Amino acid sequence: MTGIFRSPDGSLLLFQPDGGWRQAPASLSLDAVFTAEAPESVADDAYAQGTPCDAVDPIETEWAAPVQSQEIWAAGVTYFRSRAARMEEAEKAGGDIFYDKVYEAPRPELFFKATPARARGHHDALGIRRDSTWDVPEPELTLAISSRGQVFGCTIGNDMSSRSIEGENPLYLPQAKVYTGSCGLGPALWVGHLPSASTTIRLTIRRGGQIAFSGQTQVSQLKRTFDELAHWLFRHNEFPLGALLMTGTGIVPDSDFTLRPGDETIIAIDGLGELRNAIEAV
Repeated sequence: MTGIFRSPDGSLLLFQPDGGWRQAPASLSLDAVFTAEAPESVADDAYAQGTPCDAVDPIETEWAAPVQSQEIWAAGVTYFRSRAARMEEAEKAGGDIFYDKVYEAPRPELFFKATPARARGHHDALGIRRDSTWDVPEPELTLAISSRGQVFGCTIGNDMSSRSIEGENPLYLPQAKVYTGSCGLGPALWVGHLPSASTTIRLTIRRGGQIAFSGQTQVSQLKRTFDELAHWLFRHNEFPLGALLMTGTGIVPDSDFTLRPGDETIIAIDGLGELRNAIEAV
């Protein structure tokens, strides 16, 4: 597998576990990977042509989101824990039954999350809305899907959510999900690698230097398969430059917890590294 890391200036660094770090050739772009018939071969060829460079600490280095022209979408209520949390937040508005039904339905919940320009990378700040009173991060395995609908890789995603807004009325979902600083991605796009069912996803929230929340789940708890989610996203829809799809969250803090400005979210997925972001009010 090849990790593609995007620097804030847009240049690309490549990493392979058995070969180390290389500067990508100028001919490589994320769009070229997403539109290739064989994305893994494009990444491997670029690595072979790349220039060896000094090792980089992927955790301490600032990275831009690994996206170029791709739309970013998300799936909801794909984990039982998410189903329970959504039913809880929507109960007062009478919308809890919809989350129960979509968890069992053949058709998944899919929604637009962000444009590339709205995506924030590793060590960039993510936002919580000033008109929301209950806000949480949502750690999500995020699929890379080619223009042909092929799932070819993945990254880490943070689908920030204003639970008070969505809970007030399910029709407010776009406002709860799509706003300034609501989408985190990174640190790398891993081409040719898809996590196994035993892969662990972890979330840690730090506040004032202390752990305010921590939790974990496994990919095995995801109700739907990767190919199933990709199929529904591309069904009667076109993505000429490919797409990124967040697959839902299985880690939801209790209802008495909300993010605050100054918090830090750390999402770790086995084999993919860590995505770290500070939280600010927007």
